[in-house]
Amino acid sequence: MSLTKFGRVCCINLTFVFGLLGCQSVTYRQIEVNSILYDEGFAGVEQINIETEQDIFHLEEEAKAFVKKAVGKTGKPLEQIKSLVYALFDHADFNLLYDGNANTTANETFVSKAANCLSLSIMTYALAEEAGFNTQFQDVDIPEYWTRKQGFSMLNGHINLRLSPKFDSNVNQYSNKGFQVDFDPLSTRNHKKRLVAKKTVVAMYYNNKGADALVNERLNEAYAYFRAALITDDEFDSTAINLGLLYRLKGYLQQAEDSYNYALNLNPNNLTAWENLAYLYQTSDRLDKANRILAKVEAQRKTNPYYYINLGEQKLEADLYHEALSYFKQALSLDRESHEVYFGLAQVYFELGELDLTQHYLELARDFSFSLSDEKRYKSKLSFLSSLHHTASLN
Repeated sequence: MSLTKFGRVCCINLTFVFGLLGCQSVTYRQIEVNSILYDEGFAGVEQINIETEQDIFHLEEEAKAFVKKAVGKTGKPLEQIKSLVYALFDHADFNLLYDGNANTTANETFVSKAANCLSLSIMTYALAEEAGFNTQFQDVDIPEYWTRKQGFSMLNGHINLRLSPKFDSNVNQYSNKGFQVDFDPLSTRNHKKRLVAKKTVVAMYYNNKGADALVNERLNEAYAYFRAALITDDEFDSTAINLGLLYRLKGYLQQAEDSYNYALNLNPNNLTAWENLAYLYQTSDRLDKANRILAKVEAQRKTNPYYYINLGEQKLEADLYHEALSYFKQALSLDRESHEVYFGLAQVYFELGELDLTQHYLELARDFSFSLSDEKRYKSKLSFLSSLHHTASLN
């Protein structure tokens, strides 16, 4: 089962040849978003409180004071932007940390000082607007990237923010220079980016909240957020896929199929939509259709290391260690700089009792980790492993 979220450093949206997997005969314009909503299947959903756009981007006085202090040292717009960005990422000033699960509003992120790419972009947008800068959200087009959470495969999306001075018709401006705000700007430098509207970012926020509710089995809440996302932006295909998965879990199979087809009419090359549709076909005795779709999906993903990492993690969860090892080795042959693949190998070798190899791959995972939280996690596991070695030497 695959959900789509926005918030990780590496994420989704490979560009494929149009029509590669086939296209539905109905065009998107003929389908209204209300046709895939099923309020009657979720009693009391209207009682669930959903944050408004104003709630999401609201800043309290402490955050506004932070902006004033950060940009007050210079009168030049570009220097002001630079000063604000540096203040956010300078540990002495703000100590902002990466947290992939931080699905928070602008002010919540400011207070907690933990963010993923979406919450970072939302907070920085609000701070930059307070400072009077021009702000543009960018969706970054990089390969599919999965994480596993409570039995679900989470396909992660990625956005960042571009800041530039406000255009002033009374001032001659010879440059449109600005700053890109991202936890890892070097990794996304060579990937295509497209501007996304503020309403789409609001839909992404609702989508993330819905995905979290779904994996924690708060299904009415999940529906309320997915519904809000699609009403906010009816062209956001990720939410239509997640809504289809929710319907499938509830046993609303026709509604699930309609949602997947809605997503595919928006984006005929969305592999997650095709994959989920194939799984739905498997549950309704349409095995030939399902197998044809899955074969084409796998053919497109076979050069993506994260595809094999995800398969390896699924096999680990099923205690099929040798199969997991095969998938992680396949991933390693495609990417030798991913901390996730080294951690996967360490997990397998730990289960197989190979503690020396476990330590070797944990050290590599630590060395290639991106965030401080991942680095600390791997150091903690290495300390635990060291204690096991010490205990074993005493026996």
